[in-house]
Amino acid sequence: MLIKRSPNGIDLPFPSEITPRAVYEGRRAFLKQAAAGLVLAGTGELAFAAERPKLGAKRNSAYVVPDKPTDFEDATTYNNFYEFGTGKGDPARRAGSLRARPWAVAIEGEVAKPRTIDVEALLKLAPLEERIYRLRCVEGWSMVIPWTGYSLSNLIRAVEPNGHARFVEFVTLADPDQMPGLGSRVLQWPYTEGLRLDEANHPLTLLAFGMYGEVLPNQNGAPVRIVVPWKYGFKSAKSIVRIRFRRDQPRTSWNLVAPDEYGFYSNVNPEVDHPRWSQATERRIGEGGFFTPKRKTLMFNGYNQVASLYTGMDLKRYY
Repeated sequence: MLIKRSPNGIDLPFPSEITPRAVYEGRRAFLKQAAAGLVLAGTGELAFAAERPKLGAKRNSAYVVPDKPTDFEDATTYNNFYEFGTGKGDPARRAGSLRARPWAVAIEGEVAKPRTIDVEALLKLAPLEERIYRLRCVEGWSMVIPWTGYSLSNLIRAVEPNGHARFVEFVTLADPDQMPGLGSRVLQWPYTEGLRLDEANHPLTLLAFGMYGEVLPNQNGAPVRIVVPWKYGFKSAKSIVRIRFRRDQPRTSWNLVAPDEYGFYSNVNPEVDHPRWSQATERRIGEGGFFTPKRKTLMFNGYNQVASLYTGMDLKRYY
């Protein structure tokens, strides 16, 4: 396994270098069988519950891509969630230790109405809807997932950012008792991500509580996460505990550990290669296993309605 040492001295394994696709495919049948039934907390069993609560939500046809949705088993057993380990199957095996209730999210910073909101109240802040989004990871794999939530802009309006607010920072849970991956030095904890305020306010930016009509499984970011479909997957902060409105651009986790490889904006842009691989193509998880054909990567992941957010910007410089 190749381990890269970043300039700040942190050992940095990348997901595509940790779990080869062939190895993942070889254990996938086992994961699918186990996923139908099980998991309970903290014993290394798969992070599924026998029955997850349903989330009643009407599908919003304005936010449905024509692609076939990824199978639930693939979407919940092939994940990046380093708080539970760097292997693709680690979150599904280890996230049973996460306690998703009770849960609260603190809203802080440059807002008129700072508050701490219980997740149950957060669920009721705006009508839930189902949206089918593409999500692409920087390593070159993608999924199509039916998410349940509402536009983050609903929460932003409720807390009333003041005139100094220009960025939104998302801080995720970092509890070593619940998250065994925190013992690694892969990233600096807690995991943080950020958006410009206009990006956060775009109707596509989703505050998500569920997927496939059910509450989020632990390994997919329970109980609340962000989904930003035109950006690479690491912009989708999971298990959020703090949303902070800021004057200055936040230092985000991947940008801190490898600034030469991970910029702040993280827009899907096939014309900007990762330093160690091309971003021009991708593979859709669940389509053909190890021999999945490559697809052409689309600018902004195909969400061209966001292009106006970046008018006049050099997207090769601001990657």
